[in-house]
Amino acid sequence: MKVKKYVAANMPEVMKIIRAELGNDAVILNSKIVQTGGFLGFFKKKNIEVIAAIDPKPNQTSTTRDQVNRPLAQTITHKPIEKDKEPTEYPEVKINHSKNTDELLSEITELKSLMKNLASQQVKTAILPEPIQKIELHLQNQEMSSILIEKLVGKLLEKWFLEGANSSEKELIGWASEEISKEIMHLHYAGISFDKKYVNVVGPTGVGKTTTLAKMAAECVLKYKKKVAFITTDTYRIAAIDQLKTYAKILNVPIEVCYNIQDFHEATKKFQDYDVVLIDTAGRNFRNQQYVEDLKKIIDFQKDMESFLVLALTSKQKDMEDIFKQFSTVKIDRLIFTKVDETSVYGSMLNLIINCQLGVAYLTNGQDVPDDLITATPEAIANTILGVEMK
Repeated sequence: MKVKKYVAANMPEVMKIIRAELGNDAVILNSKIVQTGGFLGFFKKKNIEVIAAIDPKPNQTSTTRDQVNRPLAQTITHKPIEKDKEPTEYPEVKINHSKNTDELLSEITELKSLMKNLASQQVKTAILPEPIQKIELHLQNQEMSSILIEKLVGKLLEKWFLEGANSSEKELIGWASEEISKEIMHLHYAGISFDKKYVNVVGPTGVGKTTTLAKMAAECVLKYKKKVAFITTDTYRIAAIDQLKTYAKILNVPIEVCYNIQDFHEATKKFQDYDVVLIDTAGRNFRNQQYVEDLKKIIDFQKDMESFLVLALTSKQKDMEDIFKQFSTVKIDRLIFTKVDETSVYGSMLNLIINCQLGVAYLTNGQDVPDDLITATPEAIANTILGVEMK
């Protein structure tokens, strides 16, 4: 067996030279990142070291025409060699680093193909440039969908090779933010549109619906100078009614408590001259479908209304998906994610947006009214996931 060691700046360059010298039947025995050059311990460069092998007399009966014609990235296999049997002498191959755009694109495509066929996540990560490795690890820790991560890493690799490998970490995070934003920008964002007079918030207990509604009311009154009124159907908790009455008093807006659909219609008549009517609902066990049916008996969803589903980011993604399904019989216009400040993992937010194909109205990051309310945008969501401070 012919065994050689190759050292180059990145995996695509190694792949190209291995194909040229050893052909499509090459087997990669080991790959790792090494540091070369430098002076007195300084200015060292990171390179990829790959040990590849080829049998000079392969078994012709087991090699088909398709296997011969297949690209190297689809035929080579990774077989880690045993540490105590690593070859000691391999001629080092020098690589020509000058490339045109077509060559780079070809190598990027080949590298992506290789990564898809690698079984080991450790090997996949090792062949990525270190700054992209960091972003990939961060997104994994954020519990972002593996499909989305793979797609994003592919996009970052293209930019890395085409726009310069000396890009800063800040630039890479900017690229990642742009790509995440592109995935979801076709959906509807921003807060209250004022296209509809009635704004309804629904969701399970404990997600912060009443506080969020108060923040939205304060925004309408203080920022947009709108004439606002409250309706609450949360008659299950006296504390909830008292809480909303307190906010109503502070903001100097009227409030009506509704126990049935007749009360609701009476309240809408009283508030016919108001710009916006904000409706609070009871938080109940979301697994009980009867809760949603009860809402329909109190609120006239046929009104000129937009509805927001409030979800807490401290919840499990599966629970949030189940909540969305329970409320699917009510037309949900956008999502609101609360408790941004109570967790450090935000990937489920992006996963849910894509799975449900719903945009976001607001993010809330605290209990202060009216301050802790952020109008949602694709960029704000991407930056939250990437750990970029929101303003």
